[in-house]
Amino acid sequence: SLQMGARSLRQRLMRTKNIEEGDLSTQLKRCLTTFDITMLGVGHMIGAGIYVLTGAVIKNTTGPSIVGSFLLSGIAALLSALCYAEFGARFPKAGSAYTYAYIGCGELWAFIIGWTVVLEHTLGAAAVARSWSGYLDALTDNYISNVTITAIGPMAEEGSLIGAYPDIVAVLVIIIGAIFIAVGSKAATNFNTFFTMCNLAVISFVVIYGSTFIDFKNWEGMAPDGVHTRFMPYGYDGMLAGAASCFFAYVGFDGLATAGEEAKNPSKSIPHATYFSMVIVSVAYILMSGILSLMLPFEDVHPNAAFADAFAYVGSPWAKYLVAAGSLCGMTTSLAGALFSLPRCVYAMADDGLIFGWWAVVNPTTKTPVNAIISFTSLTAVIALLFDAATIVHFLSIGTLLAYSIVSASLVLLRYQPAPISAQEPHIMDNGGRLRVRIPGLSPIIDRMEPGFSVLYSLIFMIFCINVFGWVIACSFHSTTLGSILLILSVIGGIGSLLFIDMHYQNRQQLAFKVFLVPYLPAASLLINILMMTHLGFMTWIRLGVWMAIGFAIYLMYGLRHSKEELAGAEKFTKSSTYNSVIIASRLPDSV
Repeated sequence: SLQMGARSLRQRLMRTKNIEEGDLSTQLKRCLTTFDITMLGVGHMIGAGIYVLTGAVIKNTTGPSIVGSFLLSGIAALLSALCYAEFGARFPKAGSAYTYAYIGCGELWAFIIGWTVVLEHTLGAAAVARSWSGYLDALTDNYISNVTITAIGPMAEEGSLIGAYPDIVAVLVIIIGAIFIAVGSKAATNFNTFFTMCNLAVISFVVIYGSTFIDFKNWEGMAPDGVHTRFMPYGYDGMLAGAASCFFAYVGFDGLATAGEEAKNPSKSIPHATYFSMVIVSVAYILMSGILSLMLPFEDVHPNAAFADAFAYVGSPWAKYLVAAGSLCGMTTSLAGALFSLPRCVYAMADDGLIFGWWAVVNPTTKTPVNAIISFTSLTAVIALLFDAATIVHFLSIGTLLAYSIVSASLVLLRYQPAPISAQEPHIMDNGGRLRVRIPGLSPIIDRMEPGFSVLYSLIFMIFCINVFGWVIACSFHSTTLGSILLILSVIGGIGSLLFIDMHYQNRQQLAFKVFLVPYLPAASLLINILMMTHLGFMTWIRLGVWMAIGFAIYLMYGLRHSKEELAGAEKFTKSSTYNSVIIASRLPDSV
């Protein structure tokens, strides 16, 4: 009975969301071209990331090698975006990675992704609000921070996880934004367009006018420590750690995949828009960060208002105010997007019964999930009040990288699951997930498994090897004999498990868009994502563990029993039992 109970628990954790065929069709107007979707992605991504991150990352983590960090994180984002695009093609129902994982992979994976996406939007909004306040403070020559510290006193010393002072302005910005979102103003689209255009104008100004102040001496020579170069003062480890933080700047590309329902030709528009938007955003980030690091020494970069302060540093104060004002426009767009998405992610999970149903209550007047807005906006405001922007971004990046790593892994699993040969014969499955070649001694064991399970075990082992590889490098353990042995074994194990996965048949399901070079491209995405995660600080992992522990406690004590799929299964079982009882009773003799 213990074995049956374990099997039952596994089935409950891995159950998928059942959606009627009609729900997958779209009632939205297919009117978006490749250009429209490209601009949608560019507008969503170019916002808070470049303004929130660049100053703190250059000063404390990478130095001028931030250009390499943005390039590496851009490649990782592109690989994840392509995996995301195939999920959108598989499951056309509009949603997020949470919805896709629930339909295709199972409830447990959906919960993990959904809970980390909630974390992503919560911390994203807090980081943007904190940076918004920092830029406003820069406009007033630190008047706001000085007055706050004088009136309330400092909270912590510089470099601490806690902010130097309680950021009341960031809290007010979040509250105003939440009210705006809760009311559901129809003017939101027009405001968003205006702020995005201002943001693009500021980026062009920074690149063109800032290039007149560049000095290549800021990239030449040795760093103050006398060990590293000025271009890479924190070494390769610093550049990798910076890439993990810079990944936050690419958050938003998931909107490309979910635009599939409104694209005129999604099979071409989604992948093309993904390529174009990633190239545009990556070039913009590399040019802006590169010019910033050439305008002044990396030690003098302002951690909170880098671009505005850089123009003041080179003797152009009028440009400082122009850049700061334009930056506020870009960050306002990003803040509105995060505050809009956050309660809707919470609502989706609560509506499915995975977290408390109270968060799924919709106001009858505004048609918005007000309870979710109030609860998670309050959490966002507390985080923005107390924590430094750099600390928030580090925590944010690990949650985002984890979610997108799961998406990449899930894509591999879906490709190696058996699928119906045709719509006319849905019960006849192809050979997806079965071995293409016979391996002496191993093939008989694998043949007894359900199709796809050998791929699952190999994928788990490959992820384990990548983690070992990443941690050995991150901890500088590779210079020791044991570290070198672990490094070699992890490389052999990772490559071996990847090749073994490739020995299986993929299913022949026809999709509007399919990622090429599977399983190699998703494996590359996993490798880069995990390498960046292992280079984040130990406390960042601890905070992620605490957040996930809270989520699992809610899911195991509440969501597992209140899930709509659980209730639907119980109702189906009850009806089946009642029907069987009636049949049995009808067959009994009258004398019984």
